[in-house]
Amino acid sequence: MASTIQRSIVTTESRAIRYLLTGLALLFIGVFLVIPLASVFIEAFRQGWQLYLAALIEPDAVQAIKLTLIVAAISLPANLIFGIAAAWSIARFDFRGKSFLTTLIDLPFSVSPVVAGLIYVLMFGAQGWWGPWLIENDYKIIFAVPGIVLATIFVTFPFVARELIPLMEAQGSDEEQAAIVLGASSWQMFWRVTLPNIKWGLLYGVILANARAMGEFGAVSVVSGHIRGMTNTVPLHVEILYNEYNFIGAFACASILALLALLTLAAKSYVEWKGEQQAAADRRHAVEE
Repeated sequence: MASTIQRSIVTTESRAIRYLLTGLALLFIGVFLVIPLASVFIEAFRQGWQLYLAALIEPDAVQAIKLTLIVAAISLPANLIFGIAAAWSIARFDFRGKSFLTTLIDLPFSVSPVVAGLIYVLMFGAQGWWGPWLIENDYKIIFAVPGIVLATIFVTFPFVARELIPLMEAQGSDEEQAAIVLGASSWQMFWRVTLPNIKWGLLYGVILANARAMGEFGAVSVVSGHIRGMTNTVPLHVEILYNEYNFIGAFACASILALLALLTLAAKSYVEWKGEQQAAADRRHAVEE
């Protein structure tokens, strides 16, 4: 009955209205998304493959790509551990300050990335709270890789938790409680019950966090110092090349980020499809039982 009503609601609009709305949506996507993205690749290859490859293999570009991958490789496990722990505690337990913790998880979404970078400069910079102690003990955080990693973790840590919290709340804890009653330990319950149930949501959050980690500009720009060949990630390297009017190099490196966006979109669509397939299979299994 509900599906019949829904189909009738969907088909009440005239064909002209449906075509008009669809056309406007496609026009908006084409003008603001597809054309700018395509122009990046067009500009990158305008003077041929040789110059494109030369821009990608020059030492500063290689170092920027390596640093971007290193930062992502460090920040993702941290986000993974925090996201699972935060989602499990919020979805499975009631405690004082639970709503406050949920609000704090959303904080990086509302704080400007530049402000996030300034926070770490205030804490670890030469004139910051712990700056003098760090200098005395020969530790370097700001204008070094540790500061870039910290800033990246700050702007990316909500993604995994925010994907898992509603998923785990919707699934409930019946299966986990049944596993405990049957004698499973906490780790056995996690690996054999919890993780299989959340794997697609977890992978979805990791994909989004990885894309943001590799493409982050504002927070990393503040804490990196823009030291060429040392603390520049790919987005910062693109900015430097563009300011130097090296458009081929800038668009070549930018094409790496654009390709990452396309791969992220493809991976996101695949994970969503697999999640829907899994949900449909679970529903069929429940009906058969």
